[in-house]
Formats: sequence, C-alpha cells, structure tokens
Amino acid sequence: MIYTCYEMVRDCREGRPEGWTHFISHYVPVIRKALAHYAPERADDPALLDHVLATVRKPESFLFHSTAPPEERWFVAHLRQLIVAELAAGAAEIPIDLETLTAALGPLTMTEKQAAWFETMRYSPAQAGPMLRVSPGTVEKVRDRAAELIRGKVDSWRRTLLAENGPALGREAAASETKDCLPTKAFLDVVDGRTTWRDREMMDRHLQTCWHCVDHFCRMLEVVHLLRDSQPLTEAESEPFCALLGVAAPKRAGWKRFVGGA
Repeated sequence: MIYTCYEMVRDCREGRPEGWTHFISHYVPVIRKALAHYAPERADDPALLDHVLATVRKPESFLFHSTAPPEERWFVAHLRQLIVAELAAGAAEIPIDLETLTAALGPLTMTEKQAAWFETMRYSPAQAGPMLRVSPGTVEKVRDRAAELIRGKVDSWRRTLLAENGPALGREAAASETKDCLPTKAFLDVVDGRTTWRDREMMDRHLQTCWHCVDHFCRMLEVVHLLRDSQPLTEAESEPFCALLGVAAPKRAGWKRFVGGA
C-alpha cells in the first residue's frame, strides 16, 4: 500500500505515530537543508533544529490543519514558510518595500523578476540558474540590471540591498495575496510541464505586477530544489527526534510504502 502525504498529514493531526515517524524520517533532512541556506551560521546548532521541530509539533501548527489532500511540494512549501518565520531577522539598514520594487523593476520580464527575487531569498546566480532553467551568467546580468534600476528609485543604495531586505520583502509579498492570485497548482503545472501556452501567457501577465505570485512561484521552484537528493533518515537517526517529540515507534506489521503525492 502507498502512504500518501495526505495520510501523513491526517495521521500527524490525529497524533498517530505513523505520521510523525514518517514526517521525521522524510522531512528533517529538508529542514536541515533549509536551515543551512537561510541560517548558515546556525545550521549546526541542534537547538535550532529542535526548536523548529517543537514548533511543528504544536497543536496549532498550520502545517497539519489542511483537510484537503496536500501534495508533497505544497506541504514542503508551507514547511519552508514556518522555518523562515522562526528565524529572527532584524530590519535592514536601508529598507525597501514592494511599491518601490514595482516602480523600479517594471521593465523586467517575469523570468527576470524571478531572477531578481531569488536574490531576496539569498540564492546565488549559480544556485538560482538551474531552478529557473537559465545560465548563472544570465541571472547575474539580470541582477546587475535590476540593481541599477533600483538604484535610480531610492535615496540610499548598496549592491546587497535586495538580500538584506529579503525577509521583510518575503513577508510583505506573502501577505499581499488578492483574489486574482494564482493557486499553487498553476505553478506546479509549469514545473511539471503541464501548463498550456494560453495559461502561461496569462501567468506572465499577472506576474508582471504581482509580487505575491512571483514569490509563490519562486518558492515552488525552491521546494523542488529542497527535495532534490533528499535522503530519509534511518531508524537510528530518527530515534532522537522521536524522543524529542514524544513519538512512540509505530507497529511494523502491514506498514505502507511512502510516496509524496496525495
């Protein structure tokens, strides 16, 4: 039998050890990868990982409130948001908001906006290029152009402005959803090559003026990166985390094979 992401979320919500042991085995590696990116100076601190897991385990955790069948990448996208929210980030010395970014980066195409936005997510051109399916050199050129466009719209500027404002811009973008914003499925259809030319053109037009959807699309591309080459923990490696969360070992009889899809 196949153990789906939906069943894992349901079992975690209901406090069943089957769900929590699979969450620990399959998603602690993803959490570690995200922490290594967003908090490299604290990535080896076991207390930080323990804190994130304890936050996930709280009854009010939004990760396990969904009653719709979540697809694995949807789940990991929400897990990523929880992780980033738990990383305290101070205000940037030179702040910039989405209104200024919109005015500055209007001439850029959708893909160029994504290349610039990945800088707010602290991905280098070498990292962002494969996610966008363009060369790192192209990403670097786009970012240089974006930096000059921003420079012309602000009173104070430095080259690291986007990265320094990343956490604040991410929160602002996530909170700016409108009724016209696109669902997660629309971005996954692009990732999986299922979208039509008409739908892609509509998406391109919408993303020209919507940073919420630029951010959402980039996060879905990031999820693919976070899941790539992720290896589940062994039973021995999972034991300390099960103990931390008070998860009992599930019965082995008749256990199911786990897959990410719903």
